Amino acid sequence: MSSVVITLVSLVISLHLSLLYPGLLCPLHKPPERQIVVGICAMMKKSKSKPMTQILERLCKFDYINVVIFPEEVILEEPVEKWPLCDCLISFHSKGFPLDKAVEYAKLRNPLLINDLNMQYYIQDRREVYRILREEGIDLPRYAVLNRDPDNPEECNLVEGEDHVEVNGEVFPKPFVEKPVCAEDHNVYIYYPTSAGGGSQRLFRKIGSRSSVYSPESSVRKTGSYIYEEFMPTDGTDVKVYTVGPDYAHAEARKSPALDGKVERDSEGKEIRYPVMLTSMEKLVARKVCLAFKQTVCGFDLLRANGHSFVCDVNGFSFVKNSMKYYDDCAKVLGNMVMRELAPQFHIPWSIPMEAEDIPIVPTTSGTMMELRCVIAIIRHGDRTPKQKMKMEVRHPLFFELFDKYGGYKSGKLKLKKPKQLQEVLDIARLLLVELGQHTDCEIEEKKSKLEQLKTVLEMYGHFSGINRKVQLTYLRNGQPKASSEEEDSKKDGPSLLLVLKWGGELTPAGRVQAEELGRAFRCMYPGAGNRRSLGCESPIDFGDYAGFPGCGLLRLHSTYRHDLKIYASDEGRVQMTAAAFAKGLLALEGELTPILVQMVKSANMNGLLDSDSDSLTDCQQKVKARLHEIMQKDQELTQDDYQKLAPTGSPSLVNSMKVIENPVKTCDKVYGLIQSLTSQIRKRLEDPKSAGNLQLYHSETLELMLQRWSKLERDFRTKNGRYDISKIPDIYDCIKYDSQHNASLGLEDTLELFRLSRALADIVIPQEYGISKAEKLDIAQAYCVPLMKKIQLDLQRTHEDEAVNKLHPLYSRGVMSPGRHVRTRLYFTSESHVHSLLSIFRYGGLLDEEKDWQWKQAMDYLSAVSELNYMTQIVIMLYEDNDKEPSSEERFHVELHFSPGVKGCEDEENVPLGYGFRPASSENQDKKPNQGSLEDLSQDQVDQALPVSEPINIQRRSPMIRNRKTGSMEVPDLSSTSHRLFPSCSRQSPEIKPASGLELFSMPAVKRFSVSFARHPTNGFEGCSMVPSIYPLETLHNSLSLKQVDEFLNNVCESSSEAHAKTMKGRPADESAPYVNKKHWAAIKATRTFLPSPNIILHYHQEHHSYLDDLSVILQNRSF
Repeated sequence: MSSVVITLVSLVISLHLSLLYPGLLCPLHKPPERQIVVGICAMMKKSKSKPMTQILERLCKFDYINVVIFPEEVILEEPVEKWPLCDCLISFHSKGFPLDKAVEYAKLRNPLLINDLNMQYYIQDRREVYRILREEGIDLPRYAVLNRDPDNPEECNLVEGEDHVEVNGEVFPKPFVEKPVCAEDHNVYIYYPTSAGGGSQRLFRKIGSRSSVYSPESSVRKTGSYIYEEFMPTDGTDVKVYTVGPDYAHAEARKSPALDGKVERDSEGKEIRYPVMLTSMEKLVARKVCLAFKQTVCGFDLLRANGHSFVCDVNGFSFVKNSMKYYDDCAKVLGNMVMRELAPQFHIPWSIPMEAEDIPIVPTTSGTMMELRCVIAIIRHGDRTPKQKMKMEVRHPLFFELFDKYGGYKSGKLKLKKPKQLQEVLDIARLLLVELGQHTDCEIEEKKSKLEQLKTVLEMYGHFSGINRKVQLTYLRNGQPKASSEEEDSKKDGPSLLLVLKWGGELTPAGRVQAEELGRAFRCMYPGAGNRRSLGCESPIDFGDYAGFPGCGLLRLHSTYRHDLKIYASDEGRVQMTAAAFAKGLLALEGELTPILVQMVKSANMNGLLDSDSDSLTDCQQKVKARLHEIMQKDQELTQDDYQKLAPTGSPSLVNSMKVIENPVKTCDKVYGLIQSLTSQIRKRLEDPKSAGNLQLYHSETLELMLQRWSKLERDFRTKNGRYDISKIPDIYDCIKYDSQHNASLGLEDTLELFRLSRALADIVIPQEYGISKAEKLDIAQAYCVPLMKKIQLDLQRTHEDEAVNKLHPLYSRGVMSPGRHVRTRLYFTSESHVHSLLSIFRYGGLLDEEKDWQWKQAMDYLSAVSELNYMTQIVIMLYEDNDKEPSSEERFHVELHFSPGVKGCEDEENVPLGYGFRPASSENQDKKPNQGSLEDLSQDQVDQALPVSEPINIQRRSPMIRNRKTGSMEVPDLSSTSHRLFPSCSRQSPEIKPASGLELFSMPAVKRFSVSFARHPTNGFEGCSMVPSIYPLETLHNSLSLKQVDEFLNNVCESSSEAHAKTMKGRPADESAPYVNKKHWAAIKATRTFLPSPNIILHYHQEHHSYLDDLSVILQNRSF
């Protein structure tokens, strides 16, 4: 007992001594080292946010670092003398934060500043941000600052035009961006040109699932100060860069808020972003931004456009929202930075650990599976209103003056589409009509009726948009030759101008739906088209509105920025709108087409890539047309000799149409009589007040406009000498097809007979205008298509992307199974001429020998049976890579060629030629027949894997499709239980939309294929008085081509075209190969004519929709596309 007491007493004494004299009983014990205090001075919403919490937790793992968060009430209410002490300060401005007090605290305590506080004043003013960026030599969009006095907002250097603004003398054509000078104001507006539909996209700080809305308002704001800057075409992608010191930058790409305004969010409500790799130049920019603004932790926005990167905003302190790897990196960099600066000062033993920062990542191959590397599609525009055209020869000096003013003499041709230009043409027409009315003996040679029609058409709609009308002027050295179908005046001496006025041809609401739904269906061309469980991802892109639709793998591929997509369109409004609608469906975008058009669609009107002047024919085409007109003017039964002359290729579709016609002139007589009957019926409807008042035609057309259409055709088709103008046959077919489809509710008599006969005539005239013999078809096709063929060749050759592409960063790509996969997609939207020509090149250019290749023989037979290349016709080329093969092996790359004749026409179901399906099965697998009413085991798709290596496919007989796991297979589940389609397009029933039993997927039971049928589309608001026909499925023309084969073929076609052109130029007289008119010739014209004064016209300046030729110009110069 006594020993226990002694022990307790000893313990008490020891404890007492240790408290009084620390270290006395433990001589080896050392006092703890000094801790570095990192203070967080920010609003509570920021200091307690998930990214800040994650980073501070990791920062606290440094042995010598303690973190103190300043309470918000202390920051706001207490003087800085009472704020917590710290050695290092992380402080940044946000809404409500007292930056002045933070600056005062920094002066008082002098801590190490992670982000400079004084520079944060500059970051709040976009003018200062841009000034600093410019001084540092960092690329910016072209911009100008408009400073307004709040008391006198009208007094400013701003001039607003219809399609541009002029700020301080600097002109900004639409599209342009208008940013408030205050960086805290997120109401940024983008204004669109009238050629793209006008209006503006209004961006704002994210609210729920929206970050912008489209507005029809086209006028800029009249109060406040703004920065106006050039709009940069980024293909709908923004890149946000986050620095942590000058040597570290993390980049993420997201869908541009200006695209459709919908914010894609993950399961936690965070905006979906994917990390991308910065180029070496972009890393240098990040370093410059970090140092120039003295912000260690700094976010800024990059726009990648035209092969360059531009900084468009600096946000200051900003963290990545949801990346564990970034949190690790950020804490490590900040911790090392604090220790490096302060450890020596506090005598803390510490050295920076050496680590490899950039680990080279090499994407693995996909074994024996081929990877989809490139998809190229050439697509005709969607359903449109009838095109109308009027030609007239003009000789008045005012027209020559206009031609000279806009540089027409450089090429001998001029296209006028801008509102200012069309207004000038209208004013000339008005002036000449006034002169003709006042002086009957004046020397005005232009026909009064033509001038009146010119005036009437240009005055339609009440405004110019640049999409629905255009005027073309062509210089004629010796005037217009006699015997034109429309111009029958006696031939005049001297030069003249051929004025061609074109109007109509606008994309209809039905055409929008066709394009959008085809875009949606086109996703099935890409890997990962199975159900959502197979994708192994948790993104709303996979689980959202389109999760049940085949092809959400494309959305994932695109949203993770492994999809290099570019969309090109000709300069026709209907073609551009088709491209925008297709992009909307392909990428699951929402809202209006104008923002999508401006950001996603490039107008490739350079070197005839997708545009062609149909009024400027080659010598070959002129001879072909003359021969075609001669044969079609025969008033007798077509003989065997005529069949040989008109259809030397023996095309079944052509032969069948000739059998329907029998006697060309008699058939034209019938067509003319039916047109007369039609115009008579329309006039009677107009005379009936009840009928005229209650009728509503499609697309807001009136009976008067419909009568104008048909009356013009009636006048033009049969000339005064009784002969028929064969060139009007396509227009007649165009109009009757439109009215049969969209205005069937009128119940006009004999429309089906007119449709049948005009179609038979058109099935001869239209394809044969592009050549009668194979040699002619190839010659004319080359005149149209060589630039496009060269571009396709480059698209196929360039299988390894350059640094300008948004590449997914492998280190940060959680949940993405193959970050290295990159698919290049090039979509070319164009008109009928290019589609006909491109198909002719593939058919007659010598790609394969029909006698030696059975699959190609079947493909040629199928194409010969196709009578019409209708709206939404598609030619698709797909390139695959087998990574198991040697790079030099011909088997390394595999090319497939597919085709669809587009929209189904009236009464097509029975006469449609049957192909052999999309990717017919190989012979060894023909016994495996899938259950066509099931998902066909789509759930077992291997994610991001593709085509298995296979032998050339024998398709001598039709066989059921098997599931062979090819990337992009367009086999789709039977959706009949959940979908519906429109009833047949040319029915004479009431044209209301009615649901049918199921979605029509396959046109023949033996081969499973993808076909598109549509219901009323909820977002386009198209009138309920029409139907939208379905689209034929893709047919495989060949599926075992090598890249070398295709490349040599394209090379030969392009070379032979160049040689033919050189021979033509060599054989031409010197004066013909020179520019059309020299200055002396123009002076002579001026000297011989008395010029009338130009009318005093008040004009709004207009700059047409900017042509986005970013990489196209590069391609033509140095092939680096």
